[in-house]
Amino acid sequence: MLRENIRRVDAVVFTHAHRDHTAGLDDVRAYNFLQEMDMPIYGTDQTLDQLRIEYAYAFDKDAYPGIPRLQMNEIDEKPFSINGVNIVPLPVLHLRMPVMGFRFENFSYITDANFIPDSTIDRLVGTEVLVLNALQVAPHVSHFNLDEAIKMVDRIRPGKTYFTHISHKLGLHSTIEKDLPPNTLLAYDGLEFSM
Repeated sequence: MLRENIRRVDAVVFTHAHRDHTAGLDDVRAYNFLQEMDMPIYGTDQTLDQLRIEYAYAFDKDAYPGIPRLQMNEIDEKPFSINGVNIVPLPVLHLRMPVMGFRFENFSYITDANFIPDSTIDRLVGTEVLVLNALQVAPHVSHFNLDEAIKMVDRIRPGKTYFTHISHKLGLHSTIEKDLPPNTLLAYDGLEFSM
């Protein structure tokens, strides 16, 4: 956030409750201070319950000064909006665990998935930019590997795709990108694009 000079955060939307996706929540306190507001948090009931456990100190009735101030908002598969931005949940599976991807207007984001149901594919029709997980070259029990991710891109047909949640087992960017289909790239820290 410091490197990218992010001065404002309007809300935090969680895909699921795994620690590698929730670990930075404590850092919203800087934005609580700067913006003089509680941070709106969006997630499924299971995700919010896990956040209440991991960050129990933030929900203490006798709150210690300086803790993150959070405003919890439960979501399900129904579309919702934040500050006029329409958001469509994209239910997927991470092995057997339900995970939410999200479509923000013409940008769609899906991470930690190895199965996308037909009903979610329908919600992706017409997306211009897709961010999709592609963990590694070899098969994986709960993430798309590179070949599976490419097959999903062929099925969804976005204007452009960025693969994310990639590991060192995928290979070097310069090597992998040469063999990717047109308009399919590897994401990287600091990547920016406009919607």
